[in-house]
Amino acid sequence: MSRRDEVLVATDWVVEHLDDPACRLVECDEDATAFEAGHIPGAVAWHWRDDLHEHPRRDLISRERLIALLTRSGVGPQTTVVLYGGSHNWFAAHAYWICRLRGFDRVRLLDGGRRKWEMEGRPLVADHTDVAPADPGPLGPERPEVRAWRDDVLAAVGAPGTVFVDVRSPAEFTGEMLAPPHLPQEQAQVPGHVPGARNVPWAIAARDDGTFKDDEELRALYAGAGVGPETDVIAYCRIGERSSHTWFVLHELLGYPRVRNYDGSWTEYGSLVGVPVER
Repeated sequence: MSRRDEVLVATDWVVEHLDDPACRLVECDEDATAFEAGHIPGAVAWHWRDDLHEHPRRDLISRERLIALLTRSGVGPQTTVVLYGGSHNWFAAHAYWICRLRGFDRVRLLDGGRRKWEMEGRPLVADHTDVAPADPGPLGPERPEVRAWRDDVLAAVGAPGTVFVDVRSPAEFTGEMLAPPHLPQEQAQVPGHVPGARNVPWAIAARDDGTFKDDEELRALYAGAGVGPETDVIAYCRIGERSSHTWFVLHELLGYPRVRNYDGSWTEYGSLVGVPVER
């Protein structure tokens, strides 16, 4: 079995398992209204902010809250969660990373997500999916090694051995803008990037249909930025969701062992007082 077979499923596989009680489809999308307009039959929705982040402080949901989310999503002890979303699985990959961070391993991504499903003319429904609460069973140990904190980042800036991969757009990387064009140009106090960071925009790891490029293409893509299986990598974006996609590519698909996602990302780093910034 290849690594892809362990972390991805194809649209054909989903069609074959639409009525399988051991499969729970979950949509997690940048556009939280897309689910109501139409979703894969049997899917439930996770809101990327309301369900996956703590309130009122800024942090990821705790292990206990993830268990509660799995419970109300009808995830039993033998259930596999298949995540998908729009924009090349942008936020679905973020949900995947949180699951793995908190120790829930029965999780996969639908390769190509909503885009490939729609391109193939697969069915979408607007009906609400009623699921009975279930006990997901015990989770595995948490994986703090896949997450980078502010102090980890500051310790690595200018030090040998760590490659920062800035997965934002070139305009965000160079400091022309603070956020993608469709979002408010605010939050971080200054534009730019972590000194020495390499800019590898997250979406170039995917094909036009949203599926991931093959392993050879991906290895070559990141080798050009000085990233290989022996590299210590910290990936970041604006709030940590696009860099989850890059973490998935490097850690889950390619098997690079030392890859961390900095979910504080530029919103945090670009607001710190006195830290070095490049433009």
